Amino acid sequence: MQVDAHAFWLREPGRGEIRTVTLPEPARGDVMVRTLRSGVSRGTETLVFRGAVPPGQYAAMRAPFQEGDFPAPVKYGYLNVGTVEQGPAGLRGRTVFCLYPHQTAYVVPAGAVTVVPDEVPPARAVLAGTVETAVNALWDAGPLIGDRVAVVGAGMVGCCVARLLSRFPGVEVTLVDVDAGRADVAAALGVEFALPEGAAGDRDLVVHASATSEGLQRSLDLLAPEGSVIDLSWYGDREVRLSLGGAFHSGRLAIRASQVGTVSPARAGRRTTADRLALALDLLRDPAFDALVTGESRFAELPDVMARLAAGSLPALCHTIVYDGA
Repeated sequence: MQVDAHAFWLREPGRGEIRTVTLPEPARGDVMVRTLRSGVSRGTETLVFRGAVPPGQYAAMRAPFQEGDFPAPVKYGYLNVGTVEQGPAGLRGRTVFCLYPHQTAYVVPAGAVTVVPDEVPPARAVLAGTVETAVNALWDAGPLIGDRVAVVGAGMVGCCVARLLSRFPGVEVTLVDVDAGRADVAAALGVEFALPEGAAGDRDLVVHASATSEGLQRSLDLLAPEGSVIDLSWYGDREVRLSLGGAFHSGRLAIRASQVGTVSPARAGRRTTADRLALALDLLRDPAFDALVTGESRFAELPDVMARLAAGSLPALCHTIVYDGA
């Protein structure tokens, strides 16, 4: 039986649209998922929406179930939670997370979905991909008991990192952002808050997630001698400028990139990407993460929502998309 669904596509940079798509018949070992919620990964997806992915990064930036090519037309996204309608008996009726774009229903191999714990509501479960990024970052960073840590940039990724760090024994965590309104979010996550100019220095570790030159520079300025910045930012086609005089060399400071495309070398021999995602969903049992879900819209509104998010006229941490039947 032919099943039609609807998907969000970027038709051209700055313009999205809803398209009708015909789903393939599920093969043996496939699942058909009816979407309940999807989340907009604001930093990455707004870069894609603006057509700001550098040509040299087209391959690296492909999402697992992307269709089309950068800059457009392209179907892009990777925070999707739905219910399995067809597939193996053990999955039918279960709520699952998948790295799939914004689409009302889809067919994927059963191994591409991860069961959401019963205690995790769909609106919170869309954060799984972001918490997975935070897990990988902390595997890269290796914080120690008693560390003094700043997280610069209180977006989705920075807030997820801050919440996980708050659960480390004896670790002092400060979330740093130019928006004073993020103080309430920091409080909900159980961490301190500071504006960039008021943040305390002498940090053992700084995690940078603001995607700005200014944020990266401030991250370096906050380090103690021989400290490290773990940079999670994706800058797209923007140039990054730093001043590496002063304490950078004398203090033996370090900047290391972290990204979720591969498992951190610190765990690659013992953990798979499936293990990492399952861990992220388990960590989302924590209701403190609800503070990051700051708005919702219906699926039909997504072209306008993406344009507003990209323009900055719709403030949000994680803006979720609600589907019919959810």
